[in-house]
Amino acid sequence: MQVQSVQSAAGRYEAWPHRGAWERDCPGQLLLSSANRSWFGLSAELCTARRGEFPWRTPHSDIRICVATRSSHTIVTRQAPGIESQIIAGRGTVWLSPPGLRTGSVDFDQELPEFLHIYLPVSQFSSSKSNNDTARSIIETLHYETACEDPLLAEIGYAVASELKTETSTGGMLVESLASSLAARLLQKRTDASGAQPVSCRTHQGLDQRRLDRVLDYIDANLESDLSLESIATIACLSKYHFARAFRQAVGDPPHRYVSARRLERAKALLIRGDRSLVDIALSLRFSSQANFTRAFRQATGQAPGRYRQAGGSIHSHSL
Repeated sequence: MQVQSVQSAAGRYEAWPHRGAWERDCPGQLLLSSANRSWFGLSAELCTARRGEFPWRTPHSDIRICVATRSSHTIVTRQAPGIESQIIAGRGTVWLSPPGLRTGSVDFDQELPEFLHIYLPVSQFSSSKSNNDTARSIIETLHYETACEDPLLAEIGYAVASELKTETSTGGMLVESLASSLAARLLQKRTDASGAQPVSCRTHQGLDQRRLDRVLDYIDANLESDLSLESIATIACLSKYHFARAFRQAVGDPPHRYVSARRLERAKALLIRGDRSLVDIALSLRFSSQANFTRAFRQATGQAPGRYRQAGGSIHSHSL
């Protein structure tokens, strides 16, 4: 198989305007995309793959991570100048490509029913808890990876795919946290592989009561805004990496789950008040559509929002 023989017409290209002129390769059917989601830190698409050979490229600004999310016996052969790898894409198999891969191909010996593309911006590493020079040198060692079995990377992929399939009110915050975890894991793998010394981390004080109160007040005041992990961490004067851990220790839930519960309470109050439409409530609580809000609200409470409004809120629930 020669890279030069790739038929560009064999793949379908999905344009992502917010990424500029870069067109992404989907070697089959594009099932779901994060293009219309308010996500921070990464973008993703869930695809199928047809049998055949397709171009395999990555933007200069992103690392491309693929996770096989369903069981399969598909043999995947990837090729770039001077490099070839062949794998059986079982559930949880992970492979990645470095930024700026321009000439490569991927061949599927049979249909792959579902796999996830994650595009992780290299800017995630410059804002990580590691030293910037160390992070930059580790990124430069990324190469056209053969597949690996990494349970942590796979679990991050499953969580991203789950959010694509079933939108939650705090999906942007969850994905932002997952992007940080993904960058940290790749740095750890590169550090281990290169034999470099472990990256030193600065220690930070946890959340005292005054800072915690300030954070909780900020969250309540901005439930109908695009809350991000970074913006909340700024209120606490912590990096987002340390804030997420300190918040969970102080409250008992990670930030995205706490915000989700608070937004559920806000949704209930708005529904009972009755002066706003369902679609307005859905969009104000950061859902991309009324249908996704209805699905999440029913899952959390056992009733659709309209029925809850009619019943005057006479049910109990846990999370949204």
